[in-house]
Amino acid sequence: MAKAAGKVSGTKVSGSGAAKAIVRRRKAPAPPAITDANADEVLEHYRQMLLIRRFEEKAGQMYGMGLIGGFCHLYIGQEAVVVGMQAAIGEGDTLLTSYRDHGHMLASGMDAKGVMAELTGRIGGYSKGKGGSMHMFSKEKNFFGGHGIVGAQVPIGTGLAFAHKYRGNDRLSLTYFGDGSANQGQVYESFNMAALWQLPVIFIVENNQYAMGTAVGRASAQTELYRRGESLGIPGVQADGMDVLAVKAAGDEAVKHVRGGKGPILLEMKTYRYRGHSMSDPAKYRTKEEVQRVRAERDPIDSLRVGILAAGCADEAALKALDREVKDIVTAAAEFAQNSPEPDPAELYTDILVEV
Repeated sequence: MAKAAGKVSGTKVSGSGAAKAIVRRRKAPAPPAITDANADEVLEHYRQMLLIRRFEEKAGQMYGMGLIGGFCHLYIGQEAVVVGMQAAIGEGDTLLTSYRDHGHMLASGMDAKGVMAELTGRIGGYSKGKGGSMHMFSKEKNFFGGHGIVGAQVPIGTGLAFAHKYRGNDRLSLTYFGDGSANQGQVYESFNMAALWQLPVIFIVENNQYAMGTAVGRASAQTELYRRGESLGIPGVQADGMDVLAVKAAGDEAVKHVRGGKGPILLEMKTYRYRGHSMSDPAKYRTKEEVQRVRAERDPIDSLRVGILAAGCADEAALKALDREVKDIVTAAAEFAQNSPEPDPAELYTDILVEV
């Protein structure tokens, strides 16, 4: 029988890539205290989460006005996950995710103007208005997409890790997916190949607990998603995805593991989305009281704000000024998007073939 989290389970796995490996379910590291030493980093976390929150609020507003068409999945509530993980990686590391992707784009350094223009289907967008909310990319920022097919990004992220190992460039792949994707067969196939070949990939389950609209306990026999790689020798860690400092601490250890040549690792980030699965989802599968309780008690931005003020790293005036700065960025992005022209019909025939 497996032992408690943080102890060796005693399960040994065989195979060329994971010979004599011992599966460990690791205890998440404790988040650091906020001090003068890390004040600048913490304030940058706060700014990035605030930018994602304000951007998504504006995107929701523009969707309601008919300025954004198609699907639109907002990241409100989950901001700490991508901000903490992005702070843990380095230049040249790659990332990709599913369709709840605007936050990942902004956290990877993609310009809010280009992201919003893509949402509105304009030529100034990252995919020239042809990808929309779910399908934009930035090679310059090593962002290899939102992907619309559930779980389909996981094999691609594993492939990026294979490319890193093949090239010997000491880079790693952040591969995000949700609790709804966790039961997909292609996810397990990717786990197997990553473990077999000891690929430099961090698999990140953003467990917002409801997938498209079904609670995890009603869809998964094993609800501790960080344990999903045990049989293959992939260690797992469960962290508080509503605490950006906890995410960063878990991310730092995962990066150390992968860069040390120890193969893949699986992080489960326990998080929560405040809005529906998409803009068309009324989210009647949970109560308003539940959402309000999480907002009041566990909001990642408000919680960090309280910590910053308590530590004396910034005062109310400074944080309000930061909020105004972020709102100005989002307002400028919305104006840019609405003023950017729609793509010429000829764009339908571009970017579909690469001649080599």
